Amino acid sequence: MPQNSMNDAQGQLQSADKKNFFEVELEKIRDRIKNKKLTREAREKALSEFERLWNMNPFSPEAAEIRKYLDWLLSFPWVLENDLKEINLQEAEKILNEDHYGLAEVKDRVLEYLAAQKRAGHKKVPVLCLLGSPGVGKTSLAKSIARALGREFQRVPLGGIRDEAEIRGHMRTYVSARPGRIIEALKKAKTTNVLILLDEIDKVGGMNWSGDPSAALLELLDPEQNNAFLDHYLEIGADLSSVMFVATANDLSNLPKAVLDRMEIVTIEGYTLQEKQEIAKRHILPRQMEMNGLKKDEFSIDADVIPILIERYTFEAGVRGLEREIAKICRKATKELIVKGKAPIHITKANLENYAGQEKIFRTRAHKVNQVGVTTGLAASGAGGNLGFIEAVIMPGSGKVFTTGSLGNMTVESFNAAASYIRAHAKAFGINPEVITQHNLHLHMPEAGSPKDGPSAGVAAAVSIVSVFTGIPVRHDVAMTGEITLHGNVLPIGGLKEKLLAAQREGIKKVLIPADNVRDLDKVPESCKTALDIIPIKKVEEAFSIALERMPVHDKLVGNAVGKR
Repeated sequence: MPQNSMNDAQGQLQSADKKNFFEVELEKIRDRIKNKKLTREAREKALSEFERLWNMNPFSPEAAEIRKYLDWLLSFPWVLENDLKEINLQEAEKILNEDHYGLAEVKDRVLEYLAAQKRAGHKKVPVLCLLGSPGVGKTSLAKSIARALGREFQRVPLGGIRDEAEIRGHMRTYVSARPGRIIEALKKAKTTNVLILLDEIDKVGGMNWSGDPSAALLELLDPEQNNAFLDHYLEIGADLSSVMFVATANDLSNLPKAVLDRMEIVTIEGYTLQEKQEIAKRHILPRQMEMNGLKKDEFSIDADVIPILIERYTFEAGVRGLEREIAKICRKATKELIVKGKAPIHITKANLENYAGQEKIFRTRAHKVNQVGVTTGLAASGAGGNLGFIEAVIMPGSGKVFTTGSLGNMTVESFNAAASYIRAHAKAFGINPEVITQHNLHLHMPEAGSPKDGPSAGVAAAVSIVSVFTGIPVRHDVAMTGEITLHGNVLPIGGLKEKLLAAQREGIKKVLIPADNVRDLDKVPESCKTALDIIPIKKVEEAFSIALERMPVHDKLVGNAVGKR
């Protein structure tokens, strides 16, 4: 047989094999359509696309796209699960306590949320949003909720999304089109009995040339609308009403109000020192020992080492950094066991630096002596609380006020308000008004490399100003927080729990807080409230009588306090 004829015959045979393969594939697709539980709309769409595929050249690019579309369509769980696990609150509480130490208030909020779902019969309940700093356990808490409810768990990362199609999917006319991340998560779960974690929802981008991703979330998060969520790729409304959505966020200020209104916010404020110690002992240390192949009889860490790791090697609300430090110690111990055959290894305060390196965190420590013009304030951030000193000095001048220390607008305005109040009531505090007008005042907060902002240093600034103009030292064991008005009223502040924990940690004896913040003391651990003498104040004059060594004499004006210490 001529060579050309042989090639033609082989080509026809291969073509026939491909055709037979395609027919087999069509039969499989037909069986999937027949056996798959589909909604009426989804079945009609599947049959319509199958008919197009049947009448199409099997080797055309469009045929490949239709096969891909049908695979997505037939892999999606269209029919709602009617066998959702009954919510058992006792079981849920047990699971939450097993997986997480502390966070009592957060657990109560979660259980209240689950109780509402139980009574509503899995009907429309607002979406839960876990708000907190990195590493406080938002994702693991969502996993625990899924486990307590007997639901599958799927995480959808939203950080950095700038394209609306990432959520709603691409239209099929685009090359390499695919559904959005929500449909993709449900395909992986293979069920609507799923908890979908919308991770880092506050990192979603806003309006741009490719749409508004945050607006695409509105339909998804609204229980009144998500029973017909339309993905541009599938082109069919999907009923997500039985799906449980939980979101996580670090900062709500980045979220549009419309998205916020659709969520129930649960704030995870962070762990106390005691809670971190227990988490390290119960969860982190056993996990890292297992990951690094360490046995109990060859590796151990003294109980008094953990607080040092927490306070001098990490500065965070959560425990992610703490786990990194413990992992580092475990890795070094594993290396020593292998290379030197040295066992057992016991980590103590004496040899800690050999395994963890030098201390990384240098916290502001309380002063040991009373000083003129130096007041101890309290600061709070996402990483926890800390002390912050407000220093005041005066020098000959014309009554100007200078502020330094990388201060934000709110702090500068708070300092100016304190200075104006003292200036307006100088005689009442035993200060000669002429001294104020003949001297410049400089207010400073040390550690200028760290930006500072917020109004809560107003009371401390006022105490420093009175101290420097009267020459009366400020007590070093008294700390304070509170915003001040031009009439000397003390307004409430945020972060009270973190501030009080910082005061306790640094050995402060008395803490002055705004009277309106007394209601927040319920969130403060009992051990902290017992260790501190917490004094609520309504007027800034109350702070002078407590924080200064003696109260300024009303009828005895101070002529010039410059240089007095």
